[in-house]
Amino acid sequence: MSKRDSRLVHHDLCFGCGPANLFGLQLELERRPGGGVEGRFFVKQDHQGPPGYAHGGVLAAALDEAMALLLHGEEVFAVTGRLEVDLLAPAPVGTFVRVAAELEGSEERSVLLRASAFGEAGNEVAGARGIFVRAQRGRAGADGG
Repeated sequence: MSKRDSRLVHHDLCFGCGPANLFGLQLELERRPGGGVEGRFFVKQDHQGPPGYAHGGVLAAALDEAMALLLHGEEVFAVTGRLEVDLLAPAPVGTFVRVAAELEGSEERSVLLRASAFGEAGNEVAGARGIFVRAQRGRAGADGG
Protein backbone atom coordinates (compact mmCIF):
# COMPACT_ATOMS: atom_id res chain seq x y z
CA MET A 1 0.00 0.00 0.00
CA SER A 2 1.40 3.39 -0.96
CA LYS A 3 1.68 6.36 1.43
CA ARG A 4 -1.21 8.04 -0.47
CA ASP A 5 -3.41 4.93 -0.06
CA SER A 6 -2.88 4.76 3.72
CA ARG A 7 -3.85 8.40 4.32
CA LEU A 8 -7.24 8.98 5.93
CA VAL A 9 -9.42 11.44 3.98
CA HIS A 10 -13.09 12.46 4.10
CA HIS A 11 -13.15 13.79 0.51
CA ASP A 12 -10.86 15.81 -1.79
CA LEU A 13 -12.40 19.22 -0.94
CA CYS A 14 -12.68 18.76 2.84
CA PHE A 15 -11.24 21.84 4.61
CA GLY A 16 -9.36 19.68 7.09
CA CYS A 17 -7.97 16.80 5.03
CA GLY A 18 -8.81 17.40 1.37
CA PRO A 19 -5.72 17.41 -0.85
CA ALA A 20 -7.57 19.50 -3.49
CA ASN A 21 -8.60 22.25 -1.05
CA LEU A 22 -5.75 24.72 -1.55
CA PHE A 23 -6.91 27.00 1.29
CA GLY A 24 -7.56 24.12 3.70
CA LEU A 25 -5.24 22.36 6.11
CA GLN A 26 -4.49 19.40 3.84
CA LEU A 27 -3.94 17.41 7.03
CA GLU A 28 -1.98 14.24 6.31
CA LEU A 29 -3.20 11.69 8.84
CA GLU A 30 -2.62 7.95 9.23
CA ARG A 31 -3.46 5.26 11.75
CA ARG A 32 -0.91 4.58 14.52
CA PRO A 33 -0.02 0.91 15.03
CA GLY A 34 -1.02 1.00 18.72
CA GLY A 35 -4.32 2.81 18.07
CA GLY A 36 -5.33 6.36 17.32
CA VAL A 37 -4.14 8.52 14.46
CA GLU A 38 -1.24 10.88 13.86
CA GLY A 39 -0.14 13.27 11.14
CA ARG A 40 0.67 16.83 10.31
CA PHE A 41 -0.28 19.98 8.44
CA PHE A 42 1.70 22.99 7.27
CA VAL A 43 0.70 26.39 8.67
CA LYS A 44 0.21 28.56 5.58
CA GLN A 45 -0.07 32.33 5.36
CA ASP A 46 -3.80 31.84 4.72
CA HIS A 47 -4.09 30.29 8.21
CA GLN A 48 -2.95 33.41 10.10
CA GLY A 49 -4.70 35.06 12.99
CA PRO A 50 -2.08 37.18 14.74
CA PRO A 51 0.57 38.22 12.20
CA GLY A 52 2.96 35.34 11.67
CA TYR A 53 0.98 32.75 13.69
CA ALA A 54 -1.85 30.27 13.12
CA HIS A 55 -5.35 31.45 13.98
CA GLY A 56 -6.66 29.63 17.04
CA GLY A 57 -9.63 28.44 15.00
CA VAL A 58 -7.28 26.75 12.54
CA LEU A 59 -5.67 24.79 15.37
CA ALA A 60 -9.14 23.90 16.68
CA ALA A 61 -10.16 22.74 13.19
CA ALA A 62 -7.07 20.52 12.94
CA LEU A 63 -7.82 18.88 16.29
CA ASP A 64 -11.49 18.40 15.37
CA GLU A 65 -10.49 16.94 12.01
CA ALA A 66 -8.05 14.48 13.59
CA MET A 67 -10.75 13.18 15.93
CA ALA A 68 -13.31 12.98 13.10
CA LEU A 69 -10.86 11.11 10.85
CA LEU A 70 -10.08 8.65 13.63
CA LEU A 71 -13.77 7.75 13.73
CA HIS A 72 -14.05 7.82 9.93
CA GLY A 73 -11.15 5.36 9.69
CA GLU A 74 -13.00 3.04 12.09
CA GLU A 75 -16.17 3.39 9.96
CA VAL A 76 -18.00 5.13 12.81
CA PHE A 77 -20.24 7.86 11.42
CA ALA A 78 -20.46 10.61 14.02
CA VAL A 79 -20.45 14.40 13.99
CA THR A 80 -18.91 16.84 16.43
CA GLY A 81 -21.31 17.52 19.30
CA ARG A 82 -18.94 19.34 21.64
CA LEU A 83 -15.38 20.55 21.20
CA GLU A 84 -13.27 21.95 24.05
CA VAL A 85 -9.92 23.42 23.01
CA ASP A 86 -7.01 24.70 25.07
CA LEU A 87 -4.65 26.93 23.10
CA LEU A 88 -1.28 26.61 24.81
CA ALA A 89 1.35 28.22 22.57
CA PRO A 90 1.55 29.95 19.17
CA ALA A 91 2.20 27.95 15.99
CA PRO A 92 4.28 29.99 13.52
CA VAL A 93 3.39 30.35 9.86
CA GLY A 94 5.78 28.31 7.71
CA THR A 95 6.07 25.39 10.14
CA PHE A 96 4.54 21.94 10.46
CA VAL A 97 2.17 21.13 13.29
CA ARG A 98 1.92 17.47 14.30
CA VAL A 99 -1.55 16.31 15.36
CA ALA A 100 -2.56 13.12 17.19
CA ALA A 101 -5.94 11.82 18.33
CA GLU A 102 -7.14 8.86 20.32
CA LEU A 103 -10.35 7.34 21.62
CA GLU A 104 -11.15 7.84 25.31
CA GLY A 105 -14.51 6.11 25.56
CA SER A 106 -17.70 5.15 23.80
CA GLU A 107 -21.37 5.02 24.69
CA GLU A 108 -24.45 4.08 22.71
CA ARG A 109 -25.00 7.55 21.18
CA SER A 110 -21.65 9.29 21.69
CA VAL A 111 -17.91 8.83 21.48
CA LEU A 112 -15.35 10.71 23.60
CA LEU A 113 -11.98 11.53 22.03
CA ARG A 114 -8.93 13.66 22.75
CA ALA A 115 -6.39 15.26 20.46
CA SER A 116 -3.14 17.20 20.77
CA ALA A 117 -1.14 19.44 18.45
CA PHE A 118 2.62 19.91 18.69
CA GLY A 119 4.98 22.45 17.14
CA GLU A 120 8.21 21.56 15.35
CA ALA A 121 10.17 21.85 18.61
CA GLY A 122 7.92 19.17 20.16
CA ASN A 123 6.04 21.61 22.39
CA GLU A 124 2.29 21.15 22.76
CA VAL A 125 0.52 24.10 21.11
CA ALA A 126 -3.08 22.94 21.62
CA GLY A 127 -5.15 20.18 23.15
CA ALA A 128 -8.79 19.21 22.77
CA ARG A 129 -11.49 16.89 23.95
CA GLY A 130 -14.45 16.14 21.76
CA ILE A 131 -17.79 14.45 22.13
CA PHE A 132 -18.97 13.07 18.81
CA VAL A 133 -22.60 12.07 18.35
CA ARG A 134 -23.39 9.01 16.27
CA ALA A 135 -25.50 10.00 13.27
CA GLN A 136 -27.28 8.34 10.41
CA ARG A 137 -25.72 8.64 6.99
CA GLY A 138 -27.57 10.79 4.49
CA ARG A 139 -28.74 13.50 6.87
CA ALA A 140 -28.41 16.96 5.38
CA GLY A 141 -25.40 18.85 6.73
CA ALA A 142 -23.83 15.83 8.44
CA ASP A 143 -20.29 15.62 7.09
CA GLY A 144 -18.52 13.74 9.88
CA GLY A 145 -15.99 16.41 10.70
